[in-house]
Amino acid sequence: MTTPVQLRPAEKAGRRALWLAFAAIVLTFMLPLAGLFVAVFALVVSIRAIPALRSAAKPVGAAVAGIVISSVALLISLAVLALQLYLSEELAAYAECKIGAGTVAAQNECVDRLERAMEERFPVVGPGQLQFPFPP
Repeated sequence: MTTPVQLRPAEKAGRRALWLAFAAIVLTFMLPLAGLFVAVFALVVSIRAIPALRSAAKPVGAAVAGIVISSVALLISLAVLALQLYLSEELAAYAECKIGAGTVAAQNECVDRLERAMEERFPVVGPGQLQFPFPP
């Protein structure tokens, strides 16, 4: 009978950093605020894993990959949150309109209003240029 292989804490640190970084990137696309917090946590864990791996003479590739992935997740979540804050009035008006829309035509009108309101907020987008491929 063989016993299961036990990983030492240093070997677990690299994997933990990588898994947290993957969780951060997934959460960033689903819930940007949660992705922001998990990305910061993953970045800290990844940075702390490097000395632990070096002291155990293990490769630091997983920890470095964790740093890169969590940094990307952090930047994406910050950009999405900034965009949501910039467009908060338009998104709130769209949510209110969507609640009161009882027909498909009324829902399409809400989407059209959102597109026009967003065009006004972005100076580089001309009138009628912004069209969602599907309603948000």
